[in-house]
Amino acid sequence: MTAGTVERWRVRVRGRVQGVGFRPHVHALAGRFGLTGWVLNDGEGVLLEGQGAATAAFRAALSADAPPLARIDAVEATRCPVQPDERGFAIRHSRSDGPVATGVAPDAAVCPACLSELFDPADRRYRYPFLNCTHCGPRYTITRRLPYDRPQTAMAGFPLCRACAAEYADPADRRFHAQPTACPDCGPRLSHPPEAILADLKAGRIVAVKGLGGFHLACDAADTQAVERLRRVKQRNGKPFALMVANAASAERFVHLGDGERALLEGTARPIVLLRRRDDAPFLAPGVAPGLAWLGVLLPYTPIHHLIFHEAAGRPAGTAWMEEPQPLALVMTSANPGGEPLAIGNAEARERLAGIADTIVDHDRPIVVRADDSVVRWLAGAPAFLRRGRGHVPEPIKLSRPVPPVLAVGGHLKATICVTRGDEAFLSQHIGDLDNLATLDFLEETVAHLLHVLGVEPVAVAHDRHPDFQSTRFAERMGLPTVAVQHHHAHVAAVLAEHGVGESALGLALDGFGLGMDGESWGGEMLLVEGGRAERLGHLARLAQPGGDLAARQPWRMAAAALVRMGRGDEIVSRLASHGPAEGVRRMIEGGVNAPPTSSCGRWFDAACGILGVRPVAGFEGEAPILLESLVRRPRLAPGAWRVADGVLDLTPLLERLLTVADAVEGAELFHGTLTAALIDWALPVLRGRGLRLIALSGGCLMNGVLAQGLAEGFAAAGIAALLPRKAPANDGGLSLGQAWVASLGL
Repeated sequence: MTAGTVERWRVRVRGRVQGVGFRPHVHALAGRFGLTGWVLNDGEGVLLEGQGAATAAFRAALSADAPPLARIDAVEATRCPVQPDERGFAIRHSRSDGPVATGVAPDAAVCPACLSELFDPADRRYRYPFLNCTHCGPRYTITRRLPYDRPQTAMAGFPLCRACAAEYADPADRRFHAQPTACPDCGPRLSHPPEAILADLKAGRIVAVKGLGGFHLACDAADTQAVERLRRVKQRNGKPFALMVANAASAERFVHLGDGERALLEGTARPIVLLRRRDDAPFLAPGVAPGLAWLGVLLPYTPIHHLIFHEAAGRPAGTAWMEEPQPLALVMTSANPGGEPLAIGNAEARERLAGIADTIVDHDRPIVVRADDSVVRWLAGAPAFLRRGRGHVPEPIKLSRPVPPVLAVGGHLKATICVTRGDEAFLSQHIGDLDNLATLDFLEETVAHLLHVLGVEPVAVAHDRHPDFQSTRFAERMGLPTVAVQHHHAHVAAVLAEHGVGESALGLALDGFGLGMDGESWGGEMLLVEGGRAERLGHLARLAQPGGDLAARQPWRMAAAALVRMGRGDEIVSRLASHGPAEGVRRMIEGGVNAPPTSSCGRWFDAACGILGVRPVAGFEGEAPILLESLVRRPRLAPGAWRVADGVLDLTPLLERLLTVADAVEGAELFHGTLTAALIDWALPVLRGRGLRLIALSGGCLMNGVLAQGLAEGFAAAGIAALLPRKAPANDGGLSLGQAWVASLGL
């Protein structure tokens, strides 16, 4: 093409290109490069035609200068006839005909430009709790359907005032086609002013605050009585609370913050980030994170959050105060009493949070989709999800190839669902444990919404092999072909799916419980995964579980099982009688009565905790191993404290060694260091014997940062790439991704 030649191109842009200011971006580029044409949203993403003499530069800039929240997966361009009489460049109305092949953007924290307005006394949106623009604010949690336009969102009931409408229609304005935009004259209203919210918090009250994906329960993190009351009324047991502070400078008063962790904390997703506590941190109520070396910290992400901290800072003008440490620290925890789903409706909150919250701060913008805060940690040089939710859902996970449309419904604990569409897997927000009717309703609600908004009609439903899981029963009621996927196969497959691994791979699934192919309880498995099939090559030595599921909540019982395995059952009463019916448990184990065997890695952790006296009776499953990890500063090795025979890794010598340690700290460090070395020693001969160069690591025990980091470094030193769960949680929150991948490979 010669310089100055006019061409016309039709361009299809795929990816996260709706709700992120992409059409205004295209409009601005057209003006910059002197193009005429048009742009619109439709079910496949963004479609445009551009005509002019600089179309090549225009197309390059579509991706290079894309809006901050956009994710471009493909730009497909075809030449079309020039229209000589065309004038101007138009943003056309969206088209909703045809199949949906685009996605919805996750919710995003308030951007710097909006914060400047929020704290500018001369701005018409000064201290307005619902300001946003094309680069920030609610997205997925207000979206009812695609294409993403205001009438399709929770903002449909808020007609724009004249000033907002002018901004919305002005291509030069930051709010040009910003669907949730609003102002004090036309937008949602908050039920309580920020000064009243802060006064309640400082007076020791528990305040329920409506956010993006649901209500939070908040209190002053330095108020011991308020924190303990919140723990009691929420039935939180020993689970830690998250801590919200004004900014990263404030966070550094409480925790150590590396560069990667800071980037996570300050990113647009604003997750809860798990960070190591400082020994010299300011006072926090002991009940915030009892006994733990880690704090879950998050920064404000809605204008309402920022206004509370602004009020506490004395309402300074401008944003300079946001770079300075602020003294206020708040407990900010999900408003889901009794393990039920988040409260999202105003009337629902008043009913369900009665007796828990002293004040309920709501507003009149509906929440369409429940979504807990995401929880992440920086692990082995990259982020890893502990819980995937608000700020990241429904961001797709790219698969190595297109697959049939499948719905997967996860397991029983920490349930999520997954939907495949083409070469993408959409993992839902955290749903919860499926042991109450409200959470089962939330499961059904999530399935219906995600399938609807993605425009997917699944050809099959994948589920766990356990016949009594509520998720299994739900799958069987859907009237579609079902695919049962073994629990630990799904764990390993989830890692392989997110890393795009197509070849055979070895996997270690280190978990608490999953029904094995032999009908027994599995949880410490070495699997060879080849496409949609898995072969069990080895497992951890079996321990009895006296009392069955009760053993997962009472680690002293697993210590008793370990003593019997050592041939020291006669010591059970003298060592463990203070924790429960030791003699009855001894007889149970030795008689094989209600003491089913398990290869679970989680139960080996519990046995170590029971021996070391770390939370002999836990308030929630996994509490004792979490506390055990918190004791570790430097993992230590007890050489030879394990045995491998016929594919079985026996850690009995390690537990015998723990009987002789000076204290729980030494024991915790020996257990973690030796377990890591033992797992590597167990897997390396198999890897080398089969010529494999990578291993996938997954399961709930990989939530343990000391173990995950140690395994990644140890395998790397041996020339083996260890793949860790990154985009999906290592625990059962990632099961649905693995189920969907395995099921799709067989269709």
